[in-house]
Amino acid sequence: MDLAIDQILVGRFGVFCYLVTEPATREAILVDPGAEPARILDRVRERDARVRWIVCTHAHPDHVGAVARVKADTGASVVIHSKEAKSLGSLHQRVLVRLMGGKPVPRPDVLVEEGDRLEIGPCAVRVLHTPGHSPGGICLLAEGHLFSGDTLFVGSVGRTDLPGASWEELSASLREKVLGLPGSTRVWPGHDYGGAPTNLLDAEKRENPFLREIIAG
Repeated sequence: MDLAIDQILVGRFGVFCYLVTEPATREAILVDPGAEPARILDRVRERDARVRWIVCTHAHPDHVGAVARVKADTGASVVIHSKEAKSLGSLHQRVLVRLMGGKPVPRPDVLVEEGDRLEIGPCAVRVLHTPGHSPGGICLLAEGHLFSGDTLFVGSVGRTDLPGASWEELSASLREKVLGLPGSTRVWPGHDYGGAPTNLLDAEKRENPFLREIIAG
């Protein structure tokens, strides 16, 4: 099954938002709408996609600023890991989202855990709980594609110097949840940090110094 994947770079922090559409039914998942909702919604209309799920890989403000507008326009369900829900609704979070030009995120419709699945047409998208950058950080695995949020970037990994972050947890997540995936898995990262916008996992194992350190043990 060939999913249609649109990679949309949004906001001042260079977040990659993804529109993932199952072509037969046009059902879609929207991953990390962090900013610029008008651009994101234009792409949804161009695809004639029916967004069923809006998935936040974690609750950091740069990844959620456009969620409210996109939900209002599409009626899709907002999805986040249970360990991120409290942070998503905190006063501190709401203030930061507004300072970045976004709108506070509405209450999530679905709280997910490790192994849960979100369906678009006949395609089941699996949730991988990958804490380390944040306690409830997740990746999404769909038909050989890994939407890795701020867990894994092309050539790097997510920061672990933020509140709630841990290098020990992030390295365990990468070792136990990501490195065992097929090498042909295509990685779609949560930020553009000057590397390629996407890469194969096999190449990341060879070239990413953080993964090489974890593999070397």
